[in-house]
Amino acid sequence: MEITKPEIEKYMNNLLENRPSIFKELEVYAREIDFPIIEPLVGKLLNHYAHILNAKRILELGSGFGYSALWFSEGMDNQTEITCTDFDESKKELAMDYFVKAKTKTKIDFKLGDAIEVLDTSEGEFDIIFNDVEKEDYPKAFQKSILKLRKGGVLITDNTLWYGKVANEGEKDYQTEGVREYNRLAFSDKRVISMIIPLRDGITISLKI
Repeated sequence: MEITKPEIEKYMNNLLENRPSIFKELEVYAREIDFPIIEPLVGKLLNHYAHILNAKRILELGSGFGYSALWFSEGMDNQTEITCTDFDESKKELAMDYFVKAKTKTKIDFKLGDAIEVLDTSEGEFDIIFNDVEKEDYPKAFQKSILKLRKGGVLITDNTLWYGKVANEGEKDYQTEGVREYNRLAFSDKRVISMIIPLRDGITISLKI
C-alpha cells in the first residue's frame, strides 16, 4: 500500500533536488544493492529535528552505511555527537568513508553490535534517538529509549505504517504486530506525546515530556 500518492512524493522530492551530491551518491548505491534507506524526505525531517533541538547527543538504533547519520549531521558542528550502530563491520567502514568524503563536522562514534545493547550501556541522556531496528524489537526499543531521552528530547521511529499493514486487521505476522504494539505504546505512554507522520512508510515522533 502506498502511504502517499506517488505524484505528491515526486513533487516533494523534487524540492530537495539541491541536496548535497553525497546524498545522491548514497541513494544510487542503496538502489544498486537493494538496501532500504530512509530516503531524502525522511532525511530532511531528521535534519530539521537536529536543528530544532540543537541536538548535542544523537543515538541511532540501526545505521546501515550512514545515510541517516549524514542527514542528522548536515549543517551541525563538532558540538554534536552521533552514535551509530550496526552488526556489519563492512557497513561501518563504508559509513566512515562517506563521513570523511562528506567532510562531516559532527563527532561520529560507530559501534558494532546489537543496537539495543548499545543503548543499554550508553551513559547519560540523548536529545534524539532514531529507531530503525528489527520490527519485532520495536516495543523493547521504545521502553528502553524513553529512559535514555532527556526531557524535551524526541524518539523518532521509521516504518511505523509498515506498508499500510498496521491498518489491515488480517495482517498478523510478527513484524506487523511489533509495529502495532510500538504505536500503541507510543500513544498510550504518558511520558511522551506522539504523532505519526504519514511520510514514506510512516514516521512516529514521540516527544518526552
